Amino acid sequence: MNAPLRFGMIGGGAGAFIGAVHRTAATMDGLAVLVAGCLGSTPERALASGRALGLPADRNHATWRDMLKAEAAMPAGPRPDFITIVTPNESHAEIAAASLRAGFHTVVDKPMTRTAAEAAELAHVASSSGRLLAVTYNYTGYPLVRQAAQMVRSGEIGVVRKVVVEYHQGWLATDLAAEGQKQAAWRADPARAGAGALGDIGTHAENLVSFVTGLRLASVLADVTAFVPGRRVDDDASVLLRFDGGAKGVLSVCQVAAGEENNLTLRVYGTEGSLAWRQENPNELVLSPREGQRRVFTRAGAGSLDTARASTRLPPGHPEGFFEAFANVYRGIVERIAAQRDGRPPADHALLVPGPAEGLRGMRFIEACLASAQASRWTVVG
Repeated sequence: MNAPLRFGMIGGGAGAFIGAVHRTAATMDGLAVLVAGCLGSTPERALASGRALGLPADRNHATWRDMLKAEAAMPAGPRPDFITIVTPNESHAEIAAASLRAGFHTVVDKPMTRTAAEAAELAHVASSSGRLLAVTYNYTGYPLVRQAAQMVRSGEIGVVRKVVVEYHQGWLATDLAAEGQKQAAWRADPARAGAGALGDIGTHAENLVSFVTGLRLASVLADVTAFVPGRRVDDDASVLLRFDGGAKGVLSVCQVAAGEENNLTLRVYGTEGSLAWRQENPNELVLSPREGQRRVFTRAGAGSLDTARASTRLPPGHPEGFFEAFANVYRGIVERIAAQRDGRPPADHALLVPGPAEGLRGMRFIEACLASAQASRWTVVG
């Protein structure tokens, strides 16, 4: 690429954790630069956040509708190549559809929408538009998660029999929404967030299982709870999983696990061995063969496979983590857009970027879990 791609952002202004993460990840490798934005839910906050980031006045927009209209009218030179959407869940579908229809490649934070119906419609809009729609399931960007996926597909652990995935946090163990904490407030509102823990972190867990194993989830049996008094969305879920082909799984997500920080753990058990990975120690992947010695693979270390090497920036022993994994997703997004522009096939790493199919599957998983919990029975994942 001769020059970085240009992008605009909707949402993610002052006080928004995920907006800063997206901006850092998108620009980490010098492949993209922020040129425009509507960085807040009110005109005042949006304009103030844009000024703080140094956006020029004519690219700093008060509303997302104004932004899409003005930026779509820009000549090819300054016009954004893609738009990133990091607003609360309730507006993902509307804004992403408008962005695609305005002719922009579009990146939306997970979950893709609030409902499966919204996700299906958005997937249709993306297909009709001819533009890329990417969903930032960022844990797929870790080098050793990509290595684990390659090892499973190469038969390293044989046929997968069981998967155990846990995502436990403790930050919502008290009613932070009632205290006015911004990030907790919209997540606790079913009209804005849709689901609670299942939507916020459960969809990450489901996506990680699918990405690594390649298994298709067939049905779920879920026990879903809101432990904090007065909370209107779930903060804990225990889910049994059945996959096509006979594999089974257990998924546990919890945001009231006092003392936990961001403990996402995956274990995959096959006929010939198992793999284990933990997000809080992401630079190690443990292979335990049925017979033979346990091996610990390290990022960029001996035994690294091509998928892991292609997603690595630093030499062995220099830790890489959350930002770098997120940046790997953006690197794939940029490569996909550039390849489409140049009329060439994208590089292999770009094919790992999650898109509408993954976003729709995540919403169907959430809705199946909620329906299962309500009916106390196994529920097919649509």
